[in-house]
Amino acid sequence: MNLQNYFWYFQKAIPTHICDDIIKYGLQTREQMAVTGGYGEDPKKLNRQQVKDLKKKRDSNIVWLAENWIYKELHPYIRQASANAGWNFQWDFSEACQFTKYNKGQYYDWHCDSWAGAYNKPNDPQTHGKIRKLSVTLSLSDEKDYKGGELEFDLRNKDPDKKRNTMVCKQIRPKGSMVIFPSFVWHRVKPVTKGSRYSLVVWNLGRPFQ
Repeated sequence: MNLQNYFWYFQKAIPTHICDDIIKYGLQTREQMAVTGGYGEDPKKLNRQQVKDLKKKRDSNIVWLAENWIYKELHPYIRQASANAGWNFQWDFSEACQFTKYNKGQYYDWHCDSWAGAYNKPNDPQTHGKIRKLSVTLSLSDEKDYKGGELEFDLRNKDPDKKRNTMVCKQIRPKGSMVIFPSFVWHRVKPVTKGSRYSLVVWNLGRPFQ
């Protein structure tokens, strides 16, 4: 799929008090170690070597939030971004939001949010047969509270036949700013060098592309 826009952003879109409410709620909820594809969904089932290998790819702490008041804030921007960027992706369900805390030294290396196939969950009609189409990252922290932790995109989608072309999304450094992008676009969060970086990630599902 050829893209004219690899991402679409809105600066200071979500009010500060909403960001603060999300942080407060996230910090009050029991966190868990973040995992990635190939490691299952429960980090407690990983052995010591698996944890060591995982942290070479991803090192952060997360909390799952599925609150309607959060979706209500985000959904209008997701729809607007899809239209403005020219993607016009059809989606009808948002997975649980992932409140993520990156402390000093933590990061998430290159990855994309979508997989080769659709979800195979016959008992869950909201996700079964669907794929992740649009990813969202909302900056919750004040930019003066941390250093590093930049969100970076690989605009060649990790295609080895293309010249390396990466871009740091500086536009979402201000608190309350958000970026929306196709879930198949490769990206990473660079290591935090000072302070803590709080963000909210949401994946939006729809039927596979034709």
